[in-house]
Amino acid sequence: MAKKKTETAAENGSKKWPATKWEPSYDVVNDMPKYGRIHMFPLDHVDGFDIRPGFYDLMGATAIPCGVNFTISSNQATGIELLLFKRNTEEPYACIPFPNNYRIGNVYSMIVFDLDIEEFEYAYRVDGPCDPKKGLIFDKTKVLLDPYAKAVAGQHEWGKKAIGGYHARVVKNNFDWGKSEMPLTPMEDLIIYEMHVRGFTKDESSGVGEGRFGTFEGVQEKIPYLKDLGVTAVELMPIFEFDEILGRRDFYGRELMDYWGYNTVSFFAPNTSYASKREHNREGSQLKAMIKEFHDHGIEVFLDVVFNHTAEGNENGPYISFKGLDNNIYYMLTPDGYYYNFSGCGNTLNCNHPIVQKLIRDCLRYWVTAYRVDGFRFDLATILGRNEDGSPMSEPPLLQSLAFDAILGKVKLIAEAWDAGGLYQVGSFPSWNRWAEWNGRYRDDMRAFLKGDSGKANAAAQRIMGSPDLYHGDTRKYNASVNFLVCHDGFTLHDLYTYNEKHNEENNWGNTDGINDNLSWNCGVEGETSDPEVRKLRRRMMRNAMAALMLSRGTPMFFMGDEFGNSQGGNNNAYCQDNYISWLNWDTLKLNKKFHEFVREMIRFRKRHIAIRKEGQMCSAMFPTVSTHGVTPWKDSFSDDDHYIGVMFAGRNPKGRGDDIVYIALNTYWEDVEISLPELPVECGLKWYAAIDTFEEEPFIKDKKEAGERITIRQRSIMVFCANPLRPL
Repeated sequence: MAKKKTETAAENGSKKWPATKWEPSYDVVNDMPKYGRIHMFPLDHVDGFDIRPGFYDLMGATAIPCGVNFTISSNQATGIELLLFKRNTEEPYACIPFPNNYRIGNVYSMIVFDLDIEEFEYAYRVDGPCDPKKGLIFDKTKVLLDPYAKAVAGQHEWGKKAIGGYHARVVKNNFDWGKSEMPLTPMEDLIIYEMHVRGFTKDESSGVGEGRFGTFEGVQEKIPYLKDLGVTAVELMPIFEFDEILGRRDFYGRELMDYWGYNTVSFFAPNTSYASKREHNREGSQLKAMIKEFHDHGIEVFLDVVFNHTAEGNENGPYISFKGLDNNIYYMLTPDGYYYNFSGCGNTLNCNHPIVQKLIRDCLRYWVTAYRVDGFRFDLATILGRNEDGSPMSEPPLLQSLAFDAILGKVKLIAEAWDAGGLYQVGSFPSWNRWAEWNGRYRDDMRAFLKGDSGKANAAAQRIMGSPDLYHGDTRKYNASVNFLVCHDGFTLHDLYTYNEKHNEENNWGNTDGINDNLSWNCGVEGETSDPEVRKLRRRMMRNAMAALMLSRGTPMFFMGDEFGNSQGGNNNAYCQDNYISWLNWDTLKLNKKFHEFVREMIRFRKRHIAIRKEGQMCSAMFPTVSTHGVTPWKDSFSDDDHYIGVMFAGRNPKGRGDDIVYIALNTYWEDVEISLPELPVECGLKWYAAIDTFEEEPFIKDKKEAGERITIRQRSIMVFCANPLRPL
């Protein structure tokens, strides 16, 4: 229907009554019912603008054909003003108070007509009671960011302070996804690659196009590399708008800042400094283009999300948004109005309050519908299960609502199942058979076993089998476990076998930050060395670690650069290092090409052998689908002195290629060990062949050589054997 021009209006006091105002039928946002034509309604005239009550269930600011709909809520505010700014200005050019009759319940909503979204930014001022002991700290002088802001203005350039505080922009969500589909890869088939968007390509050695270093477009250029490596999912460290200059300080001429990004400013907006050029009201288009190309290559995209705290900090922190709207609702407060700090970052979001639950659920739905995100990793997720007084809940309503939400029904939900308040729930995180977990027990037990600690053989066997001791009776089984040996927080894989101690002196905290017990081993020399024997041992230890990870049931995850031995110089808490310490040095790939090829081949080996990844039908040899072995087959218990374990996965290949049987022999002892493999039934016509030997610099055994009755597994090495391999290696 064509739009009919508004006829001449008759003045009636402060109201303007159009004789007829026709609007076409249109969608306000994705999936919102069409409301048809507006006619014969009164308009209020405030500060030079025509306004009327808006859409109360449409939070945030939304462009509609006749103007912009602004909706915001506060339980205890006594008044709210909408502020409009010209781009990059500190003072508003308009201040429009919400009339009292525009408030329904605790929601304020109005349409402001004839606004061009490309010409303005907006924020709010909120008035209300001030009684800090009750957690009420309203201050009508503070300029507040819309908690539902889809784009944040002012910090496009990395490291530059926002002009005039944080303002929001109205966004056009009109990206053309074409026929691109979300991959929907099963958990058991995922290979997760954790990365920092800026650090992945910020160094010039990345070789990306000029102006794309450290951006979404820079990552996009590297998708063929990740596809060739075998990655099936990338997990992006925080990309929500955050304040990288928070806590900025100087250390011998080097700026230290919040490089990691775990201090969220806006939950609905992508970090503008990760875009290679200003997007204004098309915010997120570069991120969407990147996600679309990942999907077109069959790679999922997960976001590391931080709902446990915000950048507003404690009593001494700034007003950004929540403090000025409903401080005592959005944050967990002590009886005297101070902030609980289960996050270790100054405040703790009150996640199980119904209002905060809605905010988090709306946020995740938005990222799935507007950005087609495939999954989320929840930082310090046990906080999401705490009650308003901080106590753990057995069935947290937020976690349950996310588990059963229809929009989130196919996305991966992954919990970091611990927090800074001491709550550790690995293996017991409330899941409703829906949540997976970062398996911190896998990291700790496998690190200890691989470096030769005593008393860890049984625990390591459990971890390789998919941690059945943690997830026994759970229908998720091994799909609950995201296995990792290293991540952004801690040593890189290279540093894990190069340093016994952390070396965080350049963080300017006197080396007091970061964990002290890294379960690492420097192979006899602290730090880098030219000793050829030490270097050879370190390479073998790295091969052992990556082989063990890829041969374990559960979902493997590793950190960017670990596939070619990237180092952070022993810094195990590089959160503030926006420099060569954290940026991926791609020249290392050229130096460690053999290790990179080994990792790529290990991923391919895992993909070829479905018996490793999931439990299926019993094989013709009638072996259990998973079993553990000592130096003698079928030994199912280990002593504190054991440093050898064998794990066998067995099943039928669902594509009709016969049996798939893989035996993994791990010797973390400092001497050779002689073992026997399980006997294969003669009637099955199967024989054992050696496939991998990490003791060798060329670990993959190209010539199919039948394994003998007694086999020597050399010191600190892993061998892999296949019964009648599906195809030549």
